[in-house]
Amino acid sequence: MKRTFLVLAFIALALLPLQAQQLISPNGKFVMNFSLDASGRPTYDLTFKGKTVIKLSKLGLELKQEDPNNSTDFGVMVNKPSEEVIRKADLMTGFSIASTRTSTFDETWKPVWGEESSIRNHYNELEVMLNQPKNDRFIVLRFRLFNDGLGFRYEFPEQKNLTYFVVKEEHSQFAMTGDHTAFWIPGDYDTQEYETVISKLSEIRAKMREAITPNSSQTPIGPTAVQTALQLKTADGLYVNLHEAACINYSTMHLNLDDKTMTFESWLTPDARGDKGYLQAPCTSPWRTIIVGEKATDILASRMTLNLNEPCKLEDTSWIHPIKYMGVWWEMITGKSSWAYTDDFPSVKIGETDYAKARPNGRHAANTANVKRYIDFAAANGFQGLLVEGWNEGWEDWYGHEKDHVFDFVTPYPDFDVKAIHEYAKARGVEMIMHHETSASARNYERYIDTAYQFMVDNGYHSVKSGYVGNILPRGEHHYGQWMNNHYLYALKKAADYRIMVNAHEATRPTGLCRTYPNLIGNESARGTEYEAMGGNSVNHTTILPFTRLIGGPMDYTPGIFEMDCSKLNPTNHSYCRSTLARQLALYVTMYSPLQMAADVPEHYQAHMDAFQFIKDVAVDWDESRYLEAEPGDYITIARKAKGSENWFVGCTAGDNGHTSNLDFSFLVPGKKYEATIYCDAKNASWDKNPVAYTITKKTITNKTKLTLRAAVGGGFAISIIAK
Repeated sequence: MKRTFLVLAFIALALLPLQAQQLISPNGKFVMNFSLDASGRPTYDLTFKGKTVIKLSKLGLELKQEDPNNSTDFGVMVNKPSEEVIRKADLMTGFSIASTRTSTFDETWKPVWGEESSIRNHYNELEVMLNQPKNDRFIVLRFRLFNDGLGFRYEFPEQKNLTYFVVKEEHSQFAMTGDHTAFWIPGDYDTQEYETVISKLSEIRAKMREAITPNSSQTPIGPTAVQTALQLKTADGLYVNLHEAACINYSTMHLNLDDKTMTFESWLTPDARGDKGYLQAPCTSPWRTIIVGEKATDILASRMTLNLNEPCKLEDTSWIHPIKYMGVWWEMITGKSSWAYTDDFPSVKIGETDYAKARPNGRHAANTANVKRYIDFAAANGFQGLLVEGWNEGWEDWYGHEKDHVFDFVTPYPDFDVKAIHEYAKARGVEMIMHHETSASARNYERYIDTAYQFMVDNGYHSVKSGYVGNILPRGEHHYGQWMNNHYLYALKKAADYRIMVNAHEATRPTGLCRTYPNLIGNESARGTEYEAMGGNSVNHTTILPFTRLIGGPMDYTPGIFEMDCSKLNPTNHSYCRSTLARQLALYVTMYSPLQMAADVPEHYQAHMDAFQFIKDVAVDWDESRYLEAEPGDYITIARKAKGSENWFVGCTAGDNGHTSNLDFSFLVPGKKYEATIYCDAKNASWDKNPVAYTITKKTITNKTKLTLRAAVGGGFAISIIAK
């Protein structure tokens, strides 16, 4: 690793309260100004190439008012908090600048897996130490300005008068310069599985009620609260993305809009008591991030979120590897098959219910014979992994009751032979992937987690898909609160002890922690392909997610559906996948993940083996990525070079308008010839009327080749480019 660190300046002076500090990005295009206002409150603004991106915005935290000198009656404050208590709850005003320090940092680091084999981390930094004389306390505001945007966070050094404290709210502002176009989902403490709404900021309030659709667990916040990552486009064509990085021991941040001033302010997820964070100094907040680009592709190319996370903390990463897998899943999510083994039991008690006496319902998909059928198909087509859901006792009574003791994660149904399946898969070169549905009982999962992980090791499972469907237990906690964020990290660290990779569904949205813990090989945290079997996703859904959900890390989107009509599997399911088959191929490139699933059932692939070849060929780990063209909500075209290879793969996903791409292959090696196999929508293709109309052509190309390809409405194209 090449690394240089140069301290440019160190200032420790008694500065004037209103004295401004300026930070300029390494390329000189961004300028961040910091100052204290007349009340001693920290403020900042941000410009890009002379254009204001963030107007003057305020910073600070509000602490919970707790007065140990006041008596209480069953936890209810009898007396009003004293003036001193109110003053000490304020970490927003009354500051003076104690010292400032600027520095620059430039390194190139190599991710264990990723969209490229090396990432440059280059920024200029401003550290501002703020003193609050009235309480004899101090905090640090740290700003890092990259060539693609700004990150800042709060730091709380060890000190006498700020040790244990409770955050009532963080008040970080992002003042917009106008009524931008926003790509948003409703703010919610328990789900991110909403359709993206495209609207002006001023329209969020009017559209919020319709945007909140039913989910297994949800706690909407308010009429103008939205989630990050939030993608914005200004009237003068700038692309702005607001998110957070390295959310550790802290609550997930939402953004609440003052639609009179067009100012967003942070809004943290509370716990069961309404508190938003329990902190002990020394500690830090997550980074708040502002990514800016002149082109939409600049947002996709940014690695700022990863760069704001700590380097990998795992000494040995040799066991972590990207994987392409299949699963006994789609037939269940469409309703053709069942997770549950029997219909005999109205309720189940783990360890007490006798499944040996139950009658099989005949629909249980996770049975030995069916799983072996999937193993055979996966092995014959070069897939490394197979996920099986519904293999363990308890699925008859797992959801909707807020049960604490739901699963034990080690006891299989009578028709699922764990050891025989493992041996069968191993003999055919297929790695079994475990499924742990917690039913949102995090306490129960922690109760069994060592036993469950050891069971995986003993039976040859090296990766797990975990799920958190339903309301969180302990009751009153939320999916995105500090308590649950700490649980997800606990499960991830524990998994590393057992050399297990984690793919967490329904967990908090990613904030780049996969750099620090690369065994976090995937997340869901958004509406995935499963919704295509439950009413469908919008046609433009996959043209937006890379700008929002994927900013924090890869998504287990589970693409690869070849039969769009769900009634072909289950006559009672009238859902329809809003995509052409060609676009399903493209998603393996545009929806980046080191964990890619071929989600459909084997018989649908057997009907289109010519198109299935692309899924077999496409890589899941990359040396280089080129973002050729993009417009959120409309289209994305990406080219990626397979790791350790001269082969490239291209994907394009298009929305409601379709898209015509004029492709330039100048990224290829000059003078070298490649064989391109082009999987494209047929002329008469469309997602709703003719989704399985595609063409496959082959041609020799070079870096001078130019191609014009048309993606249908809800369509796309995919190209494999193999070096000769």
